[in-house]
Amino acid sequence: MEINSIQLEPSQRFLSDYYKQTDDILSHFQYNPFQDTTYRERLKALQSRDYSRIQLSETLYEMNAKWGAPKATLSNIERLKDEDSVVVIAGQQAGLLTGPLYTINKIISVIQFAKDQEEKQSVPVIPVFWIAGEDHDFAEINHIFMPNDNEMKKVTIGQYIQDKTPVSDITLDQGLAKKWLDNLFECMSETEHTKDLYRTIEHCLLNATSYVDFFARIIYCIFPDTGVILLDSGDKALRQLESDYFIQLIHNQPTVAQGVHETVEQLKQKGYELTLDTTPFDGHLFYHKDQTRSLLMRDPVSSMWTSKLGDIQLTTEELLNVAKFSPERLSNNVVSRPLMQEWLFPTLAFLGGPGELAYWSALKPAFAACHLSMPPVLPRQSYTFVNRHIERLLRKHHINAQEAITNGVSEQKINWLAAQQNPPIKDVVNEIKRTVDSAHRPLRDIAENMQPDMKQLAHKNLQHLNKTLDFIEKRMSKALEEKYAHTINEFDLINMALRPNNQFQERIWSPLPLMNEYGIDFIQSISQQSWSMMNKHFVVYL
Repeated sequence: MEINSIQLEPSQRFLSDYYKQTDDILSHFQYNPFQDTTYRERLKALQSRDYSRIQLSETLYEMNAKWGAPKATLSNIERLKDEDSVVVIAGQQAGLLTGPLYTINKIISVIQFAKDQEEKQSVPVIPVFWIAGEDHDFAEINHIFMPNDNEMKKVTIGQYIQDKTPVSDITLDQGLAKKWLDNLFECMSETEHTKDLYRTIEHCLLNATSYVDFFARIIYCIFPDTGVILLDSGDKALRQLESDYFIQLIHNQPTVAQGVHETVEQLKQKGYELTLDTTPFDGHLFYHKDQTRSLLMRDPVSSMWTSKLGDIQLTTEELLNVAKFSPERLSNNVVSRPLMQEWLFPTLAFLGGPGELAYWSALKPAFAACHLSMPPVLPRQSYTFVNRHIERLLRKHHINAQEAITNGVSEQKINWLAAQQNPPIKDVVNEIKRTVDSAHRPLRDIAENMQPDMKQLAHKNLQHLNKTLDFIEKRMSKALEEKYAHTINEFDLINMALRPNNQFQERIWSPLPLMNEYGIDFIQSISQQSWSMMNKHFVVYL
């Protein structure tokens, strides 16, 4: 295995400015995450705070034990009781078979950075991964993409969920899931790892009752010795720990909502694109009713907490009682989740992707309103995995891996194909069109001096001749493509592997085909490496 770092230019201005720590961006965060002194300062700040460490550890132990968590994880849960211990945290939804590779990349980043900081700070630094089990968009997690005829094919599980049920509450349909899993393995060639991989995943599936269970068990099979702790944000026992913090959110809602909204508007005025839509009346809490969760707003006139459809209406006192006595009926949204994370965990750093970093830039006033300080927010690492066959094709066609990852190789394919034409078909056809146009002009001139329909007929005749030439060009190009189909296929394979659907590999590919080819252990071996977090992207040659 060879691992090289490359510097990819961020596609978004926000991320580019964040790496540069420009004044426009820095003012919206508490810390500069790229300075070593930051984490010493943060550690000192955390030592003055109190956390419910015993209750949190007990809740996490029960939660992780049911997933068959490895000894390293259970040991780290115990270490959370240490008053000096801190965490490095990231999160994602419970995707099928982990979801896209960026989930794996996040977990690797958390594990590596926690290990690095434990050595530097000489205190226990524990990697934590927050599973967004309370999320209800099942369509985002009900599928993976698999390579098929040089294209990525979407393979969706057959279970249908109609309402906005949190993923943690969705019972996994074992029959449909088993059929889906068998279909995935039929899409892959058998290797020395296939049978063991299938048995491992099948075991995780048969012991899972929900999609979060399935996700957690798979993660622990991939990362058995790293000590990473998983947390299901939709867990009912965890809600009991969050009760007092929900109460604080309710009390501070006006200041939180107004501050976040004003910051979003400031960032937009600076020219930054944010997907975070806010108003000064956002409740930033979900209310759960009949297995559906609804986002709450606070009416500025009546101060009632209402859902968008109006089917939920609560006074502040009623909502406070829910938070105190039935906290399982509440959950966090994209704004309040980071606050809840900060209340629960002594967070040395939060690691996020480009989109997460962007919306965190609006949260500083929310933290301040709740008398919290925002943790250092660090971009997680990104990886592109290159197998031996793709590596050989890159060398064969003299293609730079960084260029292929950034832009794909469609242009190189077109240029290569054009070079095989002597003379180029398109140039010849265009030259013939010019000749035909010139030879045809006298006929059109004569037609113009006759009755009106003759002029129209002459122009249609020229169009017909041009269409015939276009048809010949297409047929000849197709014949050329068939002649060089093998090489064209090689370019398409590179595109599918490194720039699928014109996106980064990590956003489309599942780790399943890679684990089938190289075994499940190769991912953990990468997490045991250590690199600077300033390196934005790594190419892993398998």
